[in-house]
Amino acid sequence: MEIKIEDLKVLFSEEQIKAKIKELAKEMNDFYKGEEVIAICVLKGSVLFMSDLTRELNMPLKMEFIRLSSYGSSMTTSGKVNAVDIKLPDLNGKNVLIVEDIVDTGLTAKFLIDFIHMNFQVKTFKFCSLLDKKITRKTDVEPDYYCFDVDDKFVVGYGLDYDGYFRNLKYIGYKE
Repeated sequence: MEIKIEDLKVLFSEEQIKAKIKELAKEMNDFYKGEEVIAICVLKGSVLFMSDLTRELNMPLKMEFIRLSSYGSSMTTSGKVNAVDIKLPDLNGKNVLIVEDIVDTGLTAKFLIDFIHMNFQVKTFKFCSLLDKKITRKTDVEPDYYCFDVDDKFVVGYGLDYDGYFRNLKYIGYKE
């Protein structure tokens, strides 16, 4: 299937995304109460979400970036998580916030959660996702924070891509 920008329908507008990020940030600000947080961005899909979210957070914050892959050039997950780059500093005793673009099968989220818990004794651990696609879940992973539920649509925009394209859209769209 080929995707063209003119074929996309808006699922979540730029305004809806911004409003929901502010809501999530308020919840996080209330939870962390000014304590230091290490936010870990799962590249490349969550970079825009991470940027907008962290600008709304009111605490000392460090950003880390990792690369995991399970899609490649496909519209469906391969079912295998590839740790492209997962170098992290010492997270022992730290408040850790994972920032992801979408939790669908939950395989990538589970891989990352297990990796953190096997390698570090963190103070708190929270998982945040822009989108939660429960309908395709294959694990019991649930994000602590998320912006929107999404049904079984292939979505692009606002960091989400198809073969590397469409990440720069200010909205989240889908093709019917």
